[in-house]
Amino acid sequence: MTAAALRALHHGPDLPLVLPGPWDAGSAKVFADAGFPALATPSAGIAASLGYEDGSTPAEEMFAAIARIVRAADVPVSADVEAGYGLSAKELVGRLADAGAVGCNLEDSDHATGDLREPEAQADWLARVRAEAGDALVINARIDTFLRGIEGAEEAIVRGRLYAEAGADCVYPILAPPSLLAEMADAIGIPVNAVVTPGGPSPRELGALGAARVTFGPGLQHRAMAAVAGIAEGLRKELRGQS
Repeated sequence: MTAAALRALHHGPDLPLVLPGPWDAGSAKVFADAGFPALATPSAGIAASLGYEDGSTPAEEMFAAIARIVRAADVPVSADVEAGYGLSAKELVGRLADAGAVGCNLEDSDHATGDLREPEAQADWLARVRAEAGDALVINARIDTFLRGIEGAEEAIVRGRLYAEAGADCVYPILAPPSLLAEMADAIGIPVNAVVTPGGPSPRELGALGAARVTFGPGLQHRAMAAVAGIAEGLRKELRGQS
């Protein structure tokens, strides 16, 4: 599965591009077998499946999990690799290629400080990743302004334009108010990724509001584990009834 195939899906004809988020090989196979054209791993979902807090998964374990997901799915896979784990652009691109991922999320939060990176520094990092990968990687540049409490579209648009100029294929203003999606898409000029949140608009509704790409973060893994918790509770009730 190639980056070109994944990149083309961001531009139609069937938009929004809805990318379920597999957290392990089993879930990846389920989503691929259901007919979804591509998948996008959530770092938080993989972390939970491996027993880590979000943001605490060692890079080696994250890339190993991504590789298992890629092997299980016969569709393109984009991988959430957080802020890049401190790897150089060359190392990051090489590890993604080794895992078989043809796309990646890269966020503009600085995990060392908990703050946003300067937009010019993040754009320079994205440009280095693009230069190393050429066209062999679909880069989804996550914008964390809304996550960090910065209201309004202005700062997200400034960052999005810089990231687009640096070679990003898509921008992801995580937790952006859905009403701002169309404004940001128009101003930035490349596809915008929106996330499905509990009680929020559906994937189809997010598409109508301006999102070209829709993902779920760890939401699907949370729903699956809620189902497992229900099964576990049912078993305990059954056992208590037998005792």
